[in-house]
Amino acid sequence: MNKTDRASPPTARPRASKLQTRTSTGSPPDAEIASRLDEQLGALATLETRLAAIVASIHGRIAFSSSLGLEDQAMLHGIAASGAAIDVFTLDTGRHFPETLETLEASEHRYGVKVRVVFPDAGDVEALVARDGIMGFRQSVEARKACCEVRKVRPLNRALSGAAGWLTGMRREQSQERSAVPFAEWDAAHGLVKINPIADWTLADLEGYIARHDIPVNPLHAKGFPSIGCQPCTRAVRPGEDIRAGRWWWENLDGKECGLHNRPKAKVSA
Repeated sequence: MNKTDRASPPTARPRASKLQTRTSTGSPPDAEIASRLDEQLGALATLETRLAAIVASIHGRIAFSSSLGLEDQAMLHGIAASGAAIDVFTLDTGRHFPETLETLEASEHRYGVKVRVVFPDAGDVEALVARDGIMGFRQSVEARKACCEVRKVRPLNRALSGAAGWLTGMRREQSQERSAVPFAEWDAAHGLVKINPIADWTLADLEGYIARHDIPVNPLHAKGFPSIGCQPCTRAVRPGEDIRAGRWWWENLDGKECGLHNRPKAKVSA
């Protein structure tokens, strides 16, 4: 068996409540559940068995936020193959490549699942554009993070509201900022357990899994786009460049996150 088959107007803050301690069964509190999963997942052989362990450990809704990139397409395949009861959603920022939306449709047809599409608040977007301009995100890091805040972070917070677990496709090899990504951790900001089931996969692992299972992927990956975000903020990478060098390429390489996986500093007060 292969290794990869083995294993604005302000908005409400994310809920602060934690998972309930299951005292009737002697289960540990939430942070300890996350710690247990972090230790357990690396020892499991397949993505499907990792997903089964996650579902068995977390009581309540488990949500998977998909960007429709390579990692998340592999995750979607694993979810469909395992039959795990996972709430799958994606954020439509209003600025996706057409190929990204085609990938969404192809995935729904392939796996017979309905991916929940979450949009930004129209009023927030209008206030942002009125203040910064239609392409104002290129004027400063602060402006770009404010755009990500409105188009990504706030919709994500809404989508995760009430969830007990949050699945992502983050891998340690993706960037320096993600090199220490755990399999699972307690996310106090959202009040849930955040799980990264393929954190230890290499790019070769990922590509092998996709090839073996003939998983539908965004055609832009074959055109030099290893990491695909909004169209105005993503370019193809050059040979030898970091795989995230094409994201917000006008900024320094360090710290290229949109705020989905770290607490954003930008605020929109318009």
